Amino acid sequence: MSTFNQGKWKWYHVSLDKLAEIDHLMKKHPGCEMWINEVEHRKSNSLRVDSRVEGGEFIWGSLVYQQDVESREDYNLFHFYLTRDFFITVDLKLPLLEKSDFGEVQKQMDHADNAVEGFFILIGEILNDYLDRIDLFEDRLHGLLWKVKKQNNLKILERIYDNRHELLIWKNLMIPITELKLAAEEAFGDSISEGREFKRTARRLTRGRIVIQEYQQEIDTLIDLEEVVSSHRGNEIMKTLTVMTIMFTPVMAWGALWGMNFKLMPELGWKFGYVLAIGLIVLSTVGLYVYLKMKGWIGDILKGKKNNSFFE
Repeated sequence: MSTFNQGKWKWYHVSLDKLAEIDHLMKKHPGCEMWINEVEHRKSNSLRVDSRVEGGEFIWGSLVYQQDVESREDYNLFHFYLTRDFFITVDLKLPLLEKSDFGEVQKQMDHADNAVEGFFILIGEILNDYLDRIDLFEDRLHGLLWKVKKQNNLKILERIYDNRHELLIWKNLMIPITELKLAAEEAFGDSISEGREFKRTARRLTRGRIVIQEYQQEIDTLIDLEEVVSSHRGNEIMKTLTVMTIMFTPVMAWGALWGMNFKLMPELGWKFGYVLAIGLIVLSTVGLYVYLKMKGWIGDILKGKKNNSFFE
């Protein structure tokens, strides 16, 4: 247990196997006993608000505060019980918030007027950890933006969707905190929502959500670009196959005709029949090519593709 701001409020930080340390709170606060019973089997986000007793409002629930982007089962969850005078956290692993200096955090908490303010200082540190990790995501996304143009292939498309999935995970982590903020406003009213630390954390949450939204738009734009490029290249392939089929039509047509072995085929006795046959095939093919070119149906599909270009 830690006491802050000259004894105005308290923070009880325990592990799941040491819940007996807060038995005295269960006797004083019936809602705390209900929460303890929930904690023992809760493995996902949850939130409950109780504002039936004026001045005795409380919030309890569970919050997933870290999630591995590769494995659904690899996550960290803590449980909390929040009132104006104290809050309890169960299984919150503070060292996982790598860049947080909890000595400084406790000094900041000592200036908080009540437990709700202190709790949202803690939530603010969790958000700071998210924002630090999102900065690393930003670096990877920036590199991907240029690789899309230089090395546009299936691996790049796979990386785009990996980034999109990671962004959805960050968004999924932010949503329960947004709900928690709204629940605190619902339970404790304007006096809490006007608090300095509450406002600071709320703005940090807004910043994180805006950043995620902007990155999501970037990734959606990348996906749209990939779809346009893929559609264009698919059309080019179909055009190429169509032109190749048409260009070889004279060869196949004349070959089929002369392969029928009719009894009366006078050209078989001509001295230059073989040369004339080849010439007729070549002229037919060239004539067909010129016709397609004049109609504009060949376009640029016979030109080589340039590097570092989407369409050329």
